[in-house]
Amino acid sequence: MREETTVPGTERRRRRRDTPPPRTGGGEAEVLRAFLDYLRASVAAKVEDAPEPRVRTALVPSGTNLLGLLNHLTWVERSLFLGETVTDWPSTFRAAPEDGVADVVARYREAVERADGVLDRCTDLGAPLPRRRPGRPAPSVRWALTHMIEETGRHAGHADILRELLDGTTGR
Repeated sequence: MREETTVPGTERRRRRRDTPPPRTGGGEAEVLRAFLDYLRASVAAKVEDAPEPRVRTALVPSGTNLLGLLNHLTWVERSLFLGETVTDWPSTFRAAPEDGVADVVARYREAVERADGVLDRCTDLGAPLPRRRPGRPAPSVRWALTHMIEETGRHAGHADILRELLDGTTGR
């Protein structure tokens, strides 16, 4: 589903067909979940066919790389929706050396599926997110969805730039 395009003054670039944002009807929960799913799919697609070992290449001074971004988002999903504890957030931006692209993408999709299972049981956006975290009150479902949209969207933008720098692939 890629189109080859030539951009004046650059090498041949691979261009993906852009996928427009979701059109949803109905209520607030449907809209929030549709946009979150759209962003989740977008960021996973940026990583899933990225070339090894370049997917680990830090192309910006902060050291951020594509595989690390998706690993981080996996931990954010687990922490926010499943109540798992993260004690060292900076380390979540690095995938283990033995983990390949397929491993990290599969782990992300599994975390998303588990998070969706939690969200499927939430009928009141104003209610606290049902998770076990002693000593830390759970945010409302609405807040959690909005935060996850912000977090995933922010890192999807990073992934867009990193992927283009990595191998010239653009588009969603």
